[in-house]
Amino acid sequence: MHPEQGIETEAHGLELLSPAEMEALLKTARTIAVLGIKPESRAHLDAHQIPLYLQKVGYRILPVPTRYPEVTHILGVPARRRLTELPPPVDVLNVFCKPADFLTHLDGALTLRPSVVWFQFGLIEPSAARRLLGAGIPVAEDCIGCRRASMWPSVEPFDAQRGSGA
Repeated sequence: MHPEQGIETEAHGLELLSPAEMEALLKTARTIAVLGIKPESRAHLDAHQIPLYLQKVGYRILPVPTRYPEVTHILGVPARRRLTELPPPVDVLNVFCKPADFLTHLDGALTLRPSVVWFQFGLIEPSAARRLLGAGIPVAEDCIGCRRASMWPSVEPFDAQRGSGA
């Protein structure tokens, strides 16, 4: 267990980002792709509410739903079906899909090469995480919305998200 907030930095035999490393990354990140995001018709679910919050505090959200083929836009942004369709750069790939479903997107994640692949707590796929780490892509496991909300300011964009620096 990591001494800060009792979060494991080594889980499933993997070296994951520490809370301090996660927060440092969120301070400079601008673009977050959300794999497994839910559309407005499922607005009550975390996989919609958390990306909505992140958008409100200034991050550019790129939706990649794994279901809902009829949906063309989420949060006012065109939905993409494959990670390889995303415009670079992507700072964070936030994973909201089931671990087995992530495996079908692993090659796309490796091609995309985000600064970090951030699995929502409990959704990490250990074999995929090992491949990401082996390719030099850091991995985090935590609730990205909770982590961002715990930072100050929690409801205002940082300078990086405002586009004015950092």
